[in-house]
Parts: sequence; structure tokens; C-alpha cells
Amino acid sequence: MTSPANPDPQPTGPSPTPPAESGATPPAAGERSGNSAPVNGRERRYPPPEQFRGPVVARRGQVERSTTDQRLLDTRSPSGFVHGDPWRVMRIQSEFVEGFGLLAELPRAVTVFGSARISPDDPIYAQGRRLGAALAAAGFAVITGGGPGTMEAVNRGAQEAGGLSVGLGIELPFEQRLNDWVDLGVSFRYFFVRKTMFVKYAEAFVILPGGVGTLDELFEALTLVQTGKVTRFPVVLIGSQYWSGLVEWLRSTVLPAGLIKESDLHILSITDDVDEAVRIIVQGTAGHAAPPRTEVPEP
Repeated sequence: MTSPANPDPQPTGPSPTPPAESGATPPAAGERSGNSAPVNGRERRYPPPEQFRGPVVARRGQVERSTTDQRLLDTRSPSGFVHGDPWRVMRIQSEFVEGFGLLAELPRAVTVFGSARISPDDPIYAQGRRLGAALAAAGFAVITGGGPGTMEAVNRGAQEAGGLSVGLGIELPFEQRLNDWVDLGVSFRYFFVRKTMFVKYAEAFVILPGGVGTLDELFEALTLVQTGKVTRFPVVLIGSQYWSGLVEWLRSTVLPAGLIKESDLHILSITDDVDEAVRIIVQGTAGHAAPPRTEVPEP
């Protein structure tokens, strides 16, 4: 028996092309249209243009007229993509891989921060040089920002004492190369990747007098210890005259305001003596196991 004709049948295949007199634009081949057209006096909505780009679904105005493969293989494509955020993610990933690969087999190490503006004839430079040598004698590699000034002094002291001298540089608007006393070095584009390396591969921080960058690194270290992101991590300030004002402000202003606890102040140690600084580090890291070294069998 024949069923009565449905005055408005539902399509079971691809959406039919709307009648020309409706004024609607029919969907292009391989595309789904978002137009509407009257059929028997009723409006029919067609699905919007839709495109799948891997896990991404694009519709309407976000549909692109070319495929990812096509753009990859098209040698005439614009170079602006290297400045986009997706490409930056790959750069960031590559910097982490490079840093982890370079530093994974470091011996026990201490990160030292300080100003790049200290000249070689400054007493702080001589102090940094003594510090690098003392840390090397205690069996630690030293990690610095790899630049001039205090960083150079510490790298120099460690190298002269036979220790391992590491420098982690950073891309800056002005020229700054790794100093000549760095044995193992890498330069980073991103501060946050570099900061991860400073913390991950060190067992303690020593902070010599410095400016905004040094203060940033100091307070990041304090935050990581306070929040338990790193444990048993000595933070030693060298230069009581330089640092006493900051510590007094924390004690007399920040602590009474209830914004820190008394125990937070105990994270810091202040001294003027290099040997005492090294003793604090040795005692504070006692029981830390040296990182395992992977032995590669000879062929």
C-alpha cells in the first residue's frame, strides 16, 4: 500500500539545494551551509558551514579555505605563523627539553644570584669569587645567570677551584653574552623556563647584593619554600648591611600586618662570611642524595 506523500519530507542524505527563487546561497561542495530557504511556505535551516581541523571544530566565519597540510607544504605561505602563540608553545617546550637535557646529570649544585653591574674591582666581586671557590671545594657545582658582574665572579671562582661552573643566560634587549668562566651554558628566551632550571637543579640559593632581577629571584625562592614547593632549601643572603633594611621591613611592617608568619622569616639566613654561608648550605642539605648519573655503555 502506498503511503500518502509527505508535504515536507526530511532529507536523509546531503541537504538539498534550496530553490533558486528563494535567494539563499546553496552549500558549496564539501561544505555545510548555514542558509535557510522556504519550502512549501515553511523555512528550513541548513547546518552552518563546518570544518574539522584535528580536534578543532570551526563554523561559519571561522571556516578556512585551505587545509593544514596545504599551508604546511605551500612554500609561498607567509612567515607570520612563527610569531603566533601555538608556535611559541613549541619554542617553550624546546627550551624545557634543552635545559633538562643539559642539566640532568649535574652534580649537587647551588644557584647564586647577584647584580650584573658589579665591576671587577668591587669588593662584592671578590666576595663572589671566594664564594664560587668555597662552594666548589665543598663539592657543589655553581649555577648563575651566566652574565657579567657578580655572576662572572662566582663562575670564575668555581672554575679556578676546579669546580663545575654553569651559566643560564637570558635573551635581553641589549647585548649580553655568557661570561668566559662558564663551563656549561645555555641561553633561554623565556624567564620562567630559566627560573625553573635555577630551582630544579639546585639544592640552595645564595643571594649577593643585586637589583630588581635579584630581588625577583629572591622572593620567588622564598615563595617556593614558604608554599612547600621545594623542601629543605637553604636561602642565604650575603651582605648584612645591604639586606638588613629589607629584612627589617619584613619584620616591622609585613609581619605585624599579619601577611607573613614569624616562621617565614626563618627561611632566610644572613651573613657576611662566605665560609659561614657554605656551612649553612652544607648543614641544610645534609642527607640530600647526589643525583644519579646514567652510565652509557661503550659500544
